[in-house]
Amino acid sequence: MTGQKPKYETPVSLKTLRRKIANSPRFNRAIEGMFASYVRFAFHSSRWSRTGCEEMDACVARGEPVIFVVWHQRLIMAPYMFNAPKGARICALTSEARAGRLAGQILVRLGWETIGMSLDKRHVSLSREVFKRIKEGCSIGIAADGPSGPARISSTVPLVWARTSGARVFTVAFAQKRIVRFPTWDKQMLPLPFSRGSITCREWTDPVPRKPSEEEMETLRLSLQRSLDEITDAADASLGKPSENPNLTEQ
Repeated sequence: MTGQKPKYETPVSLKTLRRKIANSPRFNRAIEGMFASYVRFAFHSSRWSRTGCEEMDACVARGEPVIFVVWHQRLIMAPYMFNAPKGARICALTSEARAGRLAGQILVRLGWETIGMSLDKRHVSLSREVFKRIKEGCSIGIAADGPSGPARISSTVPLVWARTSGARVFTVAFAQKRIVRFPTWDKQMLPLPFSRGSITCREWTDPVPRKPSEEEMETLRLSLQRSLDEITDAADASLGKPSENPNLTEQ
């Protein structure tokens, strides 16, 4: 005995361990595959109705790209709201934060393309990539209030893309009789299998001037927000569910 205390390795903290697991490509691929498989199962095991989707479906069928707008809360079912024929392309903008990358890869597994958004990527370069995809015939999907809210408050991004690209804008929503909610800022909805669901769609037709004033842009933003609220409420109402619209108390 030398009188020296034995040396022990400092245990890895639980927080560090969680971070290592979350950053593991193998772990993330497993989670992506699990969620994508679950969403497929939840959709195909349930009964669905589609209302007002005919014109959007027709645009996509003839190769005309559209701008597909949904609330972030209901984004997970977007691949099944967008009823594209084989070979049709649609691209979603996703955050490059960990949760955003995970959501993006789930969409990729369900047939979508993605463009990652980051603080390092300039708005101009991001817009160029979006318009490049649209010119190639790729539709663009966006959560109007994503990626971080506030919930059900639309941004002006879909308006900017509609103005520049000339693509038609469709607001889309899903509702389901039985769901699970995640404890996220928008109470993200996860569908359950063996349920009944509704998909609703409406074209937003307000013309967007080439150089709108701030007042005109705000008027258009509120119009798009109302359209998305209305078809989301209609999807809920078709299943006998009350409106979840937080904007009703503000009007």
